[in-house]
Amino acid sequence: MSRFDPILASRALWQIRVRKRPFVLSHGVNACCNMRCKFCEYWKKTGEEPPREEIFKLLDDAKEFGIGVYNAWTVEPLLRKDLPQIMAYAKEIGMITSTVTNGKLLYERAEELVDVDYLSVSVDGVDSYKEIRRMDFETLLKGLKKAIEVRKLQKKKNPILMNCVLTGKNLDDIETLILLAKKLGVKVSFEPVHEFPGISEEIWNDIGIRDREKFHCTVDHIIELKKQGYPIINSKTYLKMVRDGRMDYKCRASGVIINVTHDGTLETCRVHNEPLGNVIWDGFESVWKNSEEHRKEIVENCSGCLFFGYTENSLMQSFNPEVLMHYEWM
Repeated sequence: MSRFDPILASRALWQIRVRKRPFVLSHGVNACCNMRCKFCEYWKKTGEEPPREEIFKLLDDAKEFGIGVYNAWTVEPLLRKDLPQIMAYAKEIGMITSTVTNGKLLYERAEELVDVDYLSVSVDGVDSYKEIRRMDFETLLKGLKKAIEVRKLQKKKNPILMNCVLTGKNLDDIETLILLAKKLGVKVSFEPVHEFPGISEEIWNDIGIRDREKFHCTVDHIIELKKQGYPIINSKTYLKMVRDGRMDYKCRASGVIINVTHDGTLETCRVHNEPLGNVIWDGFESVWKNSEEHRKEIVENCSGCLFFGYTENSLMQSFNPEVLMHYEWM
């Protein structure tokens, strides 16, 4: 989190280290998207939007299980007309709330996000944005600026987060994006593009990072700007891992963040989409207990990833000093 809360930290540690259960629920609150980004596989996985009553039931069960943070994401949460009611309910039962959005509907819906504690917006460039996201950057910026002003009026303590996926398309945009974050008074995070199984060779050749020297220099510059005090939330430890392509850490992501799809399927993480059970049908307690051996097997056989939420949380749970001091977003 962007501000250290000893009570929250104690709750999280008790849940994760003592009860051996995750503290964050990352939930596919809907099943459709209004964008078709090349590097994303989620918009291709369509389905029926879960009813609100079903989500309320899921939240009640998650709360009883010990979940303290509810993150509404995939595919595009703002497409749900009743998202404000869902976030309000999560807040009502004592959860911290967050939402990840592509920002396309941000201008129209910014005022409705009053019960969202942490708002993350995907911003993958400036000049390169339209080619990557197939939407004019000015449309996104208009919504982002409105959300910033609305959240000031709502007296929100936590700044908006701009999350940028580093690809072969946007390396020339990174300094501009960091300067924009400072100008707007928001935070910015980075993570490298991930080669999902099934992504076509043509698309990967187009968006993958080919110029490694340029990539190294770009990440080194991000690290230097962080040292200078620019609003970059990633730890320097993580950024160096991204620069070098190192995944030599013990993954603890599945013990911190629980991933549930729109139909209630529990998955170990974003990388491994193997179903472990359905929490709508069987409940968090039962699915978590019955999937213990399978979860361990998946983690042990995983070759690793550099998703910043998974890597940084794993480093935090390993009590990496620099990460504990500088990492600001759960």
